[in-house]
Amino acid sequence: MAIERVREYFRQYGMEDRILEFEVSSATVDLAAKALRCEPCRIAKTLSFLVDGHAILIVAAGDAKIDNPKYKAQFGTKAKMLSPAEAETLVGHAVGGVCPFGVNEGVSVYLDESLRRFTTVFPACGSSNSAIELTLPELETYSSPAAWVDVCRLPEGN
Repeated sequence: MAIERVREYFRQYGMEDRILEFEVSSATVDLAAKALRCEPCRIAKTLSFLVDGHAILIVAAGDAKIDNPKYKAQFGTKAKMLSPAEAETLVGHAVGGVCPFGVNEGVSVYLDESLRRFTTVFPACGSSNSAIELTLPELETYSSPAAWVDVCRLPEGN
């Protein structure tokens, strides 16, 4: 079970008790925001893509959308999201619980600039009913990103 993998990952840092589990689903941005009683933009959604035959993860604010021209400029290819089956196989987490912690070897993580508006954010923890509140420095430390990128656009007014 992927949440156990994430719990084990955080155990090495003495943080496994910070993982929140809900009685309700947190599989989408809106469901996670409702479970956490926070604004959807503070959900750190993790999107999975295929680049040059390898899985990459982009962690972005809940209200951000991939901007195809920016994505292509950054990664040199068109954005192609992984199917649910590909995500589970290549990343190690099922859709609804995909997160940048405890992922399979060779998966690169990128943090999108859309997150920088917040002091803390809530990424999932490997299951469709989990999350953890992290500061941006903590997110950066525990997700070990390859880089910060600017591949998203925000809704008008943000």
